[in-house]
Amino acid sequence: MPANTHGSTIGWPGRVSIAVVRGDPPVALLAESDAVMGRLLALRLVARAHSGDLADSGLLDDIRSALLEERWGDAVTMWMEATAEVVDVYPDEEVVTDGRLDQDTASMEIRLAPIFEDEAPSS
Repeated sequence: MPANTHGSTIGWPGRVSIAVVRGDPPVALLAESDAVMGRLLALRLVARAHSGDLADSGLLDDIRSALLEERWGDAVTMWMEATAEVVDVYPDEEVVTDGRLDQDTASMEIRLAPIFEDEAPSS
């Protein structure tokens, strides 16, 4: 496998970065790496916020600076503080495809799972 020179998650396409914006309804975002996820969150969430909604927080200028300086994590963190929104990010999650977990493999692994082991009940 070639060296990781583009900031992508090791093993792509087998691994991805996932973000869940808690809300009603929740929003899920998927990116090939945590580096791309930072940019995606900055563009989809932070940069789309209306300045008037952030002005009272006292963080508007700092958020703008973080965006212009491409400090994506700082921008997202300050945006969460200013808006009381919560974003959960999972930077290195496995992508499971049918080729990696076909029906026969799943059927065999299920039969070997702890739920099918006979043991004394926990007390």
